Amino acid sequence: MSHQAQQAREAFGARLRELRKDGGLTGRALANSAGWHLSKVSRIEHGKQNISEDDLRTWCRIVGAEEQVPDLIATIRNIEAMWMEWRRMFTAGAKSPQKRSLSLYEKTSAFRIYHPTVVWGTLQTADYAAATFRQVIEFLQIPDDTDEAVSLRMQRQQYLYQGDRRFSVILGEQALYTNYGGPDVMRGQLDRLLAVMSLPRLSLGIIPRRAEQKIWPGNPFSLFDDRLVVVETYSAELTVTQPRELALYKRAFSMLQESAVYGQEVRALIAMALDEWGRED
Repeated sequence: MSHQAQQAREAFGARLRELRKDGGLTGRALANSAGWHLSKVSRIEHGKQNISEDDLRTWCRIVGAEEQVPDLIATIRNIEAMWMEWRRMFTAGAKSPQKRSLSLYEKTSAFRIYHPTVVWGTLQTADYAAATFRQVIEFLQIPDDTDEAVSLRMQRQQYLYQGDRRFSVILGEQALYTNYGGPDVMRGQLDRLLAVMSLPRLSLGIIPRRAEQKIWPGNPFSLFDDRLVVVETYSAELTVTQPRELALYKRAFSMLQESAVYGQEVRALIAMALDEWGRED
């Protein structure tokens, strides 16, 4: 288990300990009521042992906190799945996570996407996507399956046109200038952004470099409906399903929207970037 996941388990154990104390029970009294050894209660409260969902329900029933069961269950499920190391996820090459994302997209109606420095994958051109995959492949030293990974990423674009899905995307202005593939690739990518802006399903906002920030930029994240957030780091992909944390990401997205511009102001920012890339030749 990663260090971060272990910290989450310890924090969860501390939360259960507070619920026990709020219920006026000692660890021994809880163990006796549940038919457990005292050491089991201690290991759970100190993050040394996972708690099953059935045991969690028993815990909450005994301490009088049954109303918290749904939130707590979501938390333990999140701890088990929260950190998926990039290297493990990419073991079979860059195409593997692209296959998994297609299934997630199929099940999602509302997308809220934030990326401060890179154009979101579903809006990428094939050349831009290939440049990003080559960088990941080199960094993680995994099998080179760039062509297959690009093809799968391009398949994601079908969801921009299917069903009643809605896409709210916020990019930092830096995403217009982060160089993937050189001037020709960047101009093609910016032209692509101008083209997709007219899609009725898509709301594209950009946070200007000099905009007043309502919240610190943070890591890129994707919110799928109100049930799942995926946060990207250099070493891992963090999956969040716990309701209280989901609420924080939804709030963060709303605050990022306050700093973003839309419509003609976005077109003006892209036009400025295109002009700058035009001078790179």
